[in-house]
Amino acid sequence: MTVLFVALGAAAGAALRYLTGRWVTSAKFPWPTLTVNVAGSLLLGFLIGLPVAPWLAALLGTGFCGALTTYSTFSLETLQLARGGQRLRAGAYVIISLVAGLAAAYLGILIAGGHR
Repeated sequence: MTVLFVALGAAAGAALRYLTGRWVTSAKFPWPTLTVNVAGSLLLGFLIGLPVAPWLAALLGTGFCGALTTYSTFSLETLQLARGGQRLRAGAYVIISLVAGLAAAYLGILIAGGHR
């Protein structure tokens, strides 16, 4: 049954990631990927800060956040920027992604009232 919750959450997360890419566009900086990764980090931090049922963790944490966020696209975009001669932009993308993602996850934990 858990795999069904993961699949349902993943379907919603992947759809939202696709729609975000269509809504948040940029030719010079990978804003769509940064947006979904930071939003997913915030939600996952929030879930970790709460005592949630295992089925809800599977649905929202593993499924939804897992499909919404994307490390592979982040990696590819970073390499494309660097190989395209935009090394400074690639470095900024890495630093902004890491700092914003970690800050969002921590903020999610704080919002949930967790103090881990």
